[in-house]
Amino acid sequence: MRDKIVILTGAGISAESGLGTFRDVDGLWTKYDLNEVATPGGFARNPALVHDFYNARRANCRGAAPNPAHAALARLQRHWDGDVVIVTQNVDDLHERGGANDVIHMHGELGQGLCAACGHRWPAPDEMFPDDACPRCGVPATRPDIVWFGEIPYFMDEILLHLGGAGVFAAIGTSGEVYPAAGFVELAARAGAHTVELNLEPSSVVSAFAETRFGKASETVPAWVGALLDE
Repeated sequence: MRDKIVILTGAGISAESGLGTFRDVDGLWTKYDLNEVATPGGFARNPALVHDFYNARRANCRGAAPNPAHAALARLQRHWDGDVVIVTQNVDDLHERGGANDVIHMHGELGQGLCAACGHRWPAPDEMFPDDACPRCGVPATRPDIVWFGEIPYFMDEILLHLGGAGVFAAIGTSGEVYPAAGFVELAARAGAHTVELNLEPSSVVSAFAETRFGKASETVPAWVGALLDE
């Protein structure tokens, strides 16, 4: 078996850290219309509202801590004989704070600002506002460095190369409803990878996986990692 493990993580891995998913009945997302805070059109109409939303998400993230699932994946990276590539749909930094390295953030990062005028990126302050000037070009075109609905995810060429060389592909805490990530399991399986879903409940693409493990991420992920490492 090829020794590269590619892991896709979604909101479910961070839920036990206090970061809500789209589907939480009383979470942060329910207080906003996604069309207004997570699309280029929404930002064009009301940049102040969008910045308010991401300022709140940034504060929520600062108050969260990595959970045992994040720590387990970092341990797998340290002790697996081959490569362990973590691709995340999440914009939080809990993987990194949990000890993981070289995490691929396909949907961007809360901790970065992006200039819509010149493309410059920089560490985001705790709060961002529509009239903030880009540190490089000086234009007040600051936006969160987040991939919104209707935009192309980052690093797709790199991700596809990793999927094509994976011996194991695991999806953790993903809904299977957001593409292109929902199609990664089929690409990995077609390339010969063993596929496993670890989730609180079955995703929309659960039938595409060869192996499934259901339960809290803080329990299923450490157990899966322990089995891989023969702990």
